[in-house]
Amino acid sequence: MSKSALRVAIGLTVITAILAAAPWFAGRADLRLIGEIMSYMALAILWNLLAGYAGLVSVGQQAFVGLGGYCLFICVIWFDFPPLAAVPLAALVAGAAGAIFAPLLFRLEGAYFAVGTWVAAETVALIFAAIPSLGAGAGMSLPTAAVKAIASSRELREWTVYWLLLAIGMGVLGGVYLLIRSKAGLALMALRDNPTAAGSLGVDIWWTRFWTYLGVAAATGAVGSVIFLQKLRISPDAGFSLNDWTAIVIFMVVIGGIGRIEGAIVGTLIYFLLRELLVDYGTIYLIVLGLAGILVMMFSRSGLWGIVERRLGWSLLPTRRLRE
Repeated sequence: MSKSALRVAIGLTVITAILAAAPWFAGRADLRLIGEIMSYMALAILWNLLAGYAGLVSVGQQAFVGLGGYCLFICVIWFDFPPLAAVPLAALVAGAAGAIFAPLLFRLEGAYFAVGTWVAAETVALIFAAIPSLGAGAGMSLPTAAVKAIASSRELREWTVYWLLLAIGMGVLGGVYLLIRSKAGLALMALRDNPTAAGSLGVDIWWTRFWTYLGVAAATGAVGSVIFLQKLRISPDAGFSLNDWTAIVIFMVVIGGIGRIEGAIVGTLIYFLLRELLVDYGTIYLIVLGLAGILVMMFSRSGLWGIVERRLGWSLLPTRRLRE
């Protein structure tokens, strides 16, 4: 392992250990906020991997969040699965959906691909809203027995879900970092920098994008399942919300810097900082978010982290494979 990778591993381990101990010194509201940050950070990193590296600008990631959430509820309610055991199954189902969508969507390019992903997500949402046994448009809730199966007490249940969100958030961060530093990551970075040149050098663009799309779909489904495990209720409007699971995520990545792992992290932190500071100001909060996004896109297409990287040369998660 290189020195830079070792430093990153140590840093992530320390941060994870500190956050894992949060239930013993943080309040319930703080735990829910940190858990929400972890879930959105994971979604932002995954969307950044898809759009910033593979060149697949999707506005339909809510399809996999909703599929993951519904899969968990179906496994628990219909088949009596333990809630925690249903999380990996949710990832498999979302990944399978991604494998079905990809060959169809990859026939489209650019804006047509983006619109196609949105149409696919809306179609899935309409299907779930039309199934009476899933509560149709009203949705469904986890039964009391299933909720108690998570842990013996309410406090311990909240801690368990928090640790799950922390594990997924930091796991996605570490996994994507290792992926980018691997041989497959070299292909993705070549796609990011120049798809035509990457293809001429032997990178199989279609299959590289296919496996990236499938992996992102599966991981997004896992994140979605834990998000709704925490909420204990799901409906088509909540599970397949374009605003909650795609628009906000795109904002985070654009603000932080697309095509860099740090950009997704910085963008997530900035979004939550603005949200917490402006939560009492109603629509002004949305106006400020919009203005922030416009200003960043006007003056730095590589986002705020791009400015930091150019001016100071910082790289918190270095992905270049240099001899050390």
